[in-house]
Amino acid sequence: MVGDHNGVLVTLSIFIAVAASYTALNIAQRVGEASTQVSRVAWLAVAALCMGGGIWSMHFVAMLAYSMPGIPISYDPLLTALSLVIAILVTGGGFALVSRQQESGLALCLGGLFMGMGIIAMHYIGMAAMRMPAALSYSVPWVFLSILIAIAAAVAALWLSFRGSRILHQGAAACLMGFAISGMHFAGMRAASLHGVEDRAVQTSHAFNQAGLAVGIVVVTLMILLAAVVAAMFDRRFAALIQKEAQSLRESEERFRKLYRSAPLPLHALDQKGTIQEVSDAWLSLLNFTREDIYQRSFTALMTEESSVQRMQTDWPDLMAKGNLKDKAYRLVASDGRILDVVVSSRVERVETDGSLRIVEGLVDMTERKATEEVLRQTQKMEAIGQLTGGVAHDFNNLLTVIIGSLDRASRKIEDEALTRLISNALQAAHRGASLTQRLLAFARRQNLDPQVVSMAALVESLQPLLNSSLPSTISLAFEVSAATPLVKVDPHQLEMALLNLVVNARDAMPKGGNITICASSDETPPPALEGGHYVCLKVIDQGEGMDAETLLKARDPFFTTKGIGKGTGLGLPMVAGFAEQTGGLMVLQSDTGRGTVVELWLPQALEAAGHLSRPSSVNDSAETVDLKGHIILAVDDDALVLMNTEAMLEDLGATVIATTSPLEALELIATRLDLTCVVSDYAMPKMTGGELLMQSRTHRPDLPFVIATGYNEAPVSGPATTLLVKPFTDQALHLAVREVCAFRAEKTTPVLQ
Repeated sequence: MVGDHNGVLVTLSIFIAVAASYTALNIAQRVGEASTQVSRVAWLAVAALCMGGGIWSMHFVAMLAYSMPGIPISYDPLLTALSLVIAILVTGGGFALVSRQQESGLALCLGGLFMGMGIIAMHYIGMAAMRMPAALSYSVPWVFLSILIAIAAAVAALWLSFRGSRILHQGAAACLMGFAISGMHFAGMRAASLHGVEDRAVQTSHAFNQAGLAVGIVVVTLMILLAAVVAAMFDRRFAALIQKEAQSLRESEERFRKLYRSAPLPLHALDQKGTIQEVSDAWLSLLNFTREDIYQRSFTALMTEESSVQRMQTDWPDLMAKGNLKDKAYRLVASDGRILDVVVSSRVERVETDGSLRIVEGLVDMTERKATEEVLRQTQKMEAIGQLTGGVAHDFNNLLTVIIGSLDRASRKIEDEALTRLISNALQAAHRGASLTQRLLAFARRQNLDPQVVSMAALVESLQPLLNSSLPSTISLAFEVSAATPLVKVDPHQLEMALLNLVVNARDAMPKGGNITICASSDETPPPALEGGHYVCLKVIDQGEGMDAETLLKARDPFFTTKGIGKGTGLGLPMVAGFAEQTGGLMVLQSDTGRGTVVELWLPQALEAAGHLSRPSSVNDSAETVDLKGHIILAVDDDALVLMNTEAMLEDLGATVIATTSPLEALELIATRLDLTCVVSDYAMPKMTGGELLMQSRTHRPDLPFVIATGYNEAPVSGPATTLLVKPFTDQALHLAVREVCAFRAEKTTPVLQ
C-alpha cells in the first residue's frame, strides 16, 4: 500500500531539525562556559530538551506529513509520550558524557552510539504508536541504514556541539545535522511497508486533522527553540559582561599586586588566621626569603619565641578587636639566621568580594638603629664610668702621694727593725694601690703617656723571654712580626703592659693548652672609625674557649671578668682599650664560643720623627738624693695634706719652702719674690690650673723653672725649664724633677700647651 507525503509538512520537519540542531549547538556552548555546576546542569537540560524535543518534533511532523487515501491514522498517547521522553533523555545523556571529556574519542563514540540508538528507539516507538487499519512491516537493509545514519548524526552532533562559537560555523553544522536527522527519519519511513485490512469502521472514530496537528507542533517547537536561543543569547551577553568585569578585576588585582610587590617598604598581607598571602619585594629582601618559601606560612613562625607569645596572646586579640595597631616591636628570624628587630603597624580590612578579613602590615627595620643605640649607650656608660674612675683615681693618687711620702720619710727616721718592717709592708701596699690607679687611669684614657717612635719587631723580640716565662709548657707562643713592619708612635712601656695583659688573658682562656700567635701588619684596612689614617695592626690570636655575644659586649667593662673570684681584676682589656684609644688607635675584639679570640690593636704609624717630649718622672725613678740647699721653692697645691707632704719632702732635701694652697696667691708671690728658684705646683686646682699658673707666671718670670705634679693626663705641658711629675711620687722622684728643670737655662718663650 502506497501513501503520499505533504510537501509543506516535510519542509517544516526538515526546518525544525535544522533549527533544533542550531539551538542545541548554541546552548551547548553555554555548558562549556558555565561557571558553576548548577548552571552547567541547567544548560545541559535545556540543550537536551531542544535537541531531543526538536528531533522528536521533526519525527512526528514528518509522520503527520505521511497519509494514505481512505485510511485514517491516529496515535497512541502513551507510546508517543514515551518516544518524546526517550529522545530527550538520550540526547541529554550524550551531551553530559561528551561535555565531561571533550577531547576523548572513546567518550564521543560511546555517547554517539548511545544517543543514536536512543533516537532510533524514539523513531520506531513513534512508528509503533500509529493506529490505522493496516499492518506495518520493515525492510531490514533500510532499517540498518537508518540506524547508521542515526549514529553518525549523533556523533556529528556531539562533536560539533563543543567546537567553535561562530555563527557561520554553527549554521553550517546545524544544516548538516538537520538534513542528517531528516535523512535518518525518511530512511526509517522507507523501511516501513503497510498492508491494508478490511475493518475500517473501528478506526474511523480515531481519525483527526493531521495537517493542523503538525502545524501546531511546529509552532510550539519553534517557540520553545526561540525562547531557548534568546535565553542563551542574553545569558551569553551577561556572561560576557561578567567575564569582562572579572578580567578587569583580575587586571586591576594584577596591577595592585605589582604595585604592592614593588613598594619600597617591607609590606605583607595576612588572612584572618595570620597566614602570609602576599609580600613586597622589599620584605623578601629584608628577610632573605623567596615567595615560594614564605607563602601560606604563619607570620608568627618567623618570630622568636618571646615575640610569638606576645603576638598571639596580646597583640593579635587587640588587633582583631580594635582593627589597627601601631609600632609593635618584634624580633624576626631571617632565612640566614639573622635576628632582626622590627616595628610592625597593622590594619584590618574586609575583602569586598567574599567578605573575609585581610590584615595589612608594614615593617620598619630597627636592627641597625637599635645596634647604634646600644653602642651609644655603651659608649655613654663607658664615658661616665671613665669620668668617675678618673676622678676617683686622681683623688686616690693624692692620698697615695701623702701616704707613700710619709711612710718613706718615716722609714728613714726609724731605726726599730720591727717598725721598719711594718712600714715596708705598708709601702708595698701603697705602691700596689698606685699600680691599680694607673690601670684605672689607663681605662679612663687619662694616664700620662710618653709617645715615642717604636719598632714593633724590636719591642716584641725584647718581650719574648718575659712572655714565654708567663706561659705553661702546654701553650706555645709564635711571633710573626717582620722587621719591615712600619714604625709606630706609642708609649713603649704601656704597649709592653698591653701585650703582657693580652697574652695572660689568652693563657687563662686555654686551660688545656694550645697556640698563641702575635703578628703585625700594615696592609689591612682599618676599621671605619680610623678611616683615612695610617696604622699598624698588632694581633694576639688564641685557640681558647672564646666568648659568646653577651660576654663579648661586656668584655670592655671595668671589673668584668670570667676568671672567677680572686683570679682577675677585670681591668686588663679595659686598660688595653683605653691605652689604644688614648694613643690615637683602637682595640677590636673578635670572638666566637669554641673558636678562640682575636684581639686587634690598631696603632698609629710614625710618619715623621718625634719632637722633643719632656720625660715625666715616676715612682720608679731612683737616684741618689742630692742636697737642694740654697734653693727657694714655691709649693702650690689645693689639697693641704698633699701640700704638707710636698713641703716636708723638699725641706728634707734641704730646700727652703714657701707653701700656699691658692694659685692666685702663688702668682703674686712669683711676681714679687724674685729669689724663687723653682715652683712645684699641682695641675688640677680650682680657679686656676697649674698650666694656667705656668703661662701667666711666664709674663713675670719667663726663666722660672716649673714642676707640674699631676694625678692623670689632664693637659700635659712642655717647654723649657718645665717637666711633669706623676703622682704618687717619692722624694727621689721629686728631687730629680727639681734638678732637671733647674738645669735648664731659662729662655723667654711662651710654653706650649698640648
